[in-house]
Amino acid sequence: PTMGALHEGHASLLRLARQECGLVVLSIFVNSLQFGPGEDVETYPRTVELDIGLAETLGADAVFTPSEKTMYPNARPAVTVDPGQLGERLEGAVRPGHFRAVLTVVAKLFNVVGPCRAYFGQKDAQQLALIRRMVADLDAPVEVVAAQTVREITGLALSSRNSYLSEEERAAAAVLFEALAAAAALTRAGERHADILRAEMARTIGAEPLARIDYAEVIDDESWEVVDEITGLVRALVAAKVGPARFIDNLLLPLPGEA
Repeated sequence: PTMGALHEGHASLLRLARQECGLVVLSIFVNSLQFGPGEDVETYPRTVELDIGLAETLGADAVFTPSEKTMYPNARPAVTVDPGQLGERLEGAVRPGHFRAVLTVVAKLFNVVGPCRAYFGQKDAQQLALIRRMVADLDAPVEVVAAQTVREITGLALSSRNSYLSEEERAAAAVLFEALAAAAALTRAGERHADILRAEMARTIGAEPLARIDYAEVIDDESWEVVDEITGLVRALVAAKVGPARFIDNLLLPLPGEA
């Protein structure tokens, strides 16, 4: 599932799907319901013809490009997927209703395609976690496959919204990955206190004049609960605005003292 404006991150998912599956379907749908007030639903990049060409080049067997009317014949669906408590935290707290809309459209796309493997990037970690929970809780006949985040040489995660940025803003946006890398360096050095990691990530992003931090958090990678002390696998999450766009990123941290 994609919203189009395909980039190398999407291409890597298509290549992986082509290697592993007999039939590959790519969907392109800008889901207006997952955009909040003042967000960029009207200006979100739409490059459908280019996207279809790229998808065909990479071996997609079908490209599904439904209209808003096709996906939502009654304007707004009466029945939606409740994301639960996790859907109200972090990104869900900043963007109320976002994950309900995401899970609803993903469930609809799963129903259209039928039993399948579904490929997602790890950049949207909270979304990925919620989709996995939805599949498990609803017994959906879907295997969710997660692929590594594809990054620019600066560490900036590839995103369709990167096209909004000037050269200066693009360089500044790399600070999100710098913050995550700083947290990883601390855990490698043996740091176990999550508050130290949060403070370092916030300091790193705060030092970039063009970045405005939303949050810097450390959570248990399985339960997604906020942690105080690092005793197992944890994930660092950051969100910040740079120029006209808002970005998120995350990194699974090494265990304290792990090389």
